[in-house]
This record gives sequence, structure tokens and C-alpha cells, in this order.
Amino acid sequence: MEIRVITNMDKKFVMSIDHHIDDVGYANRVYTKSGYVIWEKDERIGIIMHCILWDNLPFMNLIVIKEKYRGKGFAKQAIICWENEMKNQGYKMTLVSTRVDEEAQHLYRKLGYIDCGGLILYHTPFDQPMELFFRKVL
Repeated sequence: MEIRVITNMDKKFVMSIDHHIDDVGYANRVYTKSGYVIWEKDERIGIIMHCILWDNLPFMNLIVIKEKYRGKGFAKQAIICWENEMKNQGYKMTLVSTRVDEEAQHLYRKLGYIDCGGLILYHTPFDQPMELFFRKVL
């Protein structure tokens, strides 16, 4: 398993599983190198999308693994690869988030992430269950 920075060649795959992005957003991710495709052998099996907050804090805002590859350790491996990439780029800490009703919070804690807050967006255009935030010093 490896992660590779997204390119224009990955657009169809990425857009098929990331429903939060449009063409302009995708072009921006390619330009800023803020997305990775997760590969197993010669097949794309998932994605990681991130941004850099305050010019010095990588925030992984999305990780998706194709259904048939879930539960096999690929998300764990991909997150560790992403953390190593962020550390190699000189970042000292990472931030991730997930909704309280999603299972990812358990994986993040197993990987050493520490709860550091939550965001409630009730009665807004982004109404959803509370978003939990986790931090990890690299």
C-alpha cells in the first residue's frame, strides 16, 4: 500500500467517492497537492484530503477507503503514511476530525490522536451531529 499525491489522472476516481468537491475544488487540490490517492498494487482504493490551517497545521478532513478494502488496515497504513509525509514536510502536529456518530474516532485514538474539541453546527446550512477534533504531535 502507498499514497500518491493526486493528479489530473485521478479525477474520475476521486470525484466518484468525494462528493464534497466540484471541478474547481479538484483543480485546487491538484495545484496545492492537498490530496492523496491510496493505492494497493495497481488499484486505487481510497483517498485522503487535507488542508493546512494557519499555515502550519495539517488537517486531514477526509479519508475514504473503498468498501471492499475496509477493515483490512488500509486506513491505518494510509494515515501513518500521511503523518510521515507531513512530518517530512516539517510540520510538528496534525489535526483530524470525524462526526460523533462515525467509527473513525476509535481508529484515531488507537493511532495516538487525543481529543481536543468539538464543533456543533445545529440550525445552520451544515446541520449535522457534533464534529469531534483530535490532535497528534508528530
